[in-house]
Amino acid sequence: MNLLFLMTDQHRVDTLGAYGNPHVATPHLDRLAATGTRFDRFYTPTAICTPARASLLTGQNPFRHRLLANQERNVGYLEDLREDVFTFPQALKARDYRLGLIGKWHGGTERNAASYGFEGPDLPGWHNPVDHPDYLAYLAERGLPPYRISEPVRGTTPNGNPGNLLAARLHQPAEATFEHYLATRAIEQLERYAADGRPFFLATHFFGPHLPYLLPDAYYDMYDPALVELPASVAETFEGKPPVQQNYCDHWTYDTLTEETSRKLIAVYWGYVTLIDQQIGRILTRLDELGLNGGTSVFFTADHGEFTGAHRLHDKGPAMYEDIYRIPGIVRVPGAPPQVRDELVSLTDCTATILELAGADPSPAVDSRSLLPLVRGEQPDWPKELVAEFHGHHFPYPQRMIRDDRYKLIVNPESVNELYDLGQDPHELTNRHGDPAYADVRARLTRRLYDLLRERGDNFHHWMAPMYEVGALDHDPTLSAFEPDGTDATARGGAGNTRTAAAPTRETA
Repeated sequence: MNLLFLMTDQHRVDTLGAYGNPHVATPHLDRLAATGTRFDRFYTPTAICTPARASLLTGQNPFRHRLLANQERNVGYLEDLREDVFTFPQALKARDYRLGLIGKWHGGTERNAASYGFEGPDLPGWHNPVDHPDYLAYLAERGLPPYRISEPVRGTTPNGNPGNLLAARLHQPAEATFEHYLATRAIEQLERYAADGRPFFLATHFFGPHLPYLLPDAYYDMYDPALVELPASVAETFEGKPPVQQNYCDHWTYDTLTEETSRKLIAVYWGYVTLIDQQIGRILTRLDELGLNGGTSVFFTADHGEFTGAHRLHDKGPAMYEDIYRIPGIVRVPGAPPQVRDELVSLTDCTATILELAGADPSPAVDSRSLLPLVRGEQPDWPKELVAEFHGHHFPYPQRMIRDDRYKLIVNPESVNELYDLGQDPHELTNRHGDPAYADVRARLTRRLYDLLRERGDNFHHWMAPMYEVGALDHDPTLSAFEPDGTDATARGGAGNTRTAAAPTRETA
């Protein structure tokens, strides 16, 4: 089975027609969804580029692979995976697969994609490397103009400086864009693989629609801002929420922009999505023309989402809202039925799926579960909850989240915890953690998160044991093995917990 893996960066799921957007033209991805499995509740393990990509590479959750931050904002964490960590390319290479990766790597600083066996130009960094020699050669060969932008859109930071670049006009035709270049290189690689005859894994990782949105006029002005309905969560007040969210609002300068500018930014983001969809369409068309469609499984997903003004935020950060954790997830396997699934699944689950499709043992991807039973239309016993984590961006900021069919609980050790009723409050505007009407939900999810973290080996559970309503314990969380012989460790743990459980709820713990 050949494998084509298409990935975008910082992509809102609600920009795709297949996921219900009535305005944005995404015909190629919509067709892929209509002929494959569209996962309606597909999540990233962490809403930040490098750790999420490392989870895909290893099939491990971030706390386990320990690559926890982007290099550009790293605050002292590892910058590369450890040498002994399993990665899926090594298993595919052992099965004589050709491995290609065209586009964004962002998986470490000392080792690049070639270090893991991938063929393709080395394209480092977090955004389109428009000064890369291979891209410049591509432009020169075709007589296309170089990169140039104008009309930059920025807000103002709290200290009065210009904020991060959010968007600008790109003075190049579509054929000269980095997105068109990536699709061209991917098509060239497809053609080489088709001639070779060996099985292949080919990834095409677009750098967009990550901000800043740098687009030719045709895409910059493709959508009328009057069509844009601002996210309902622009009504965010941050009342009862962790103060870091207001800090990030200030950092990303949302309140210094006019409503007209905010609508235009979303319209431009839509144009970026359409540009990428067209490039994906070129790749999928060539796959068909080469006669590879019947023997190739196709994945489409993203590393995480994007706020685009939701909750008065841009980019991503220490706020575990659906806008940045729920992502598109489409898998088309030859012979599998077209369908929509609503199980809670993760980007990390792609790893075991890739391994199974390649005939390799999926078990080394220890935090990954193959999606193939779901893709085949079966009804397997599937987890009812999903756990995600965050470790920091600009500064350390640990978070853990559990989401079930209706509710979401977020633990923020330095601040207030959060509980959202997604059935009644889909835009996550009201924190119900301190609401007595939700006490049972809070207690149930707190205990379930605690148990799942213990099962995984995520030591975050040690903070939860004395601080929250985790119920009776079967172990000693105080690690008090130094106490005199004869003391019952389980009793010590249980007694401590009984006191905690009986105490008033600590909303600011």
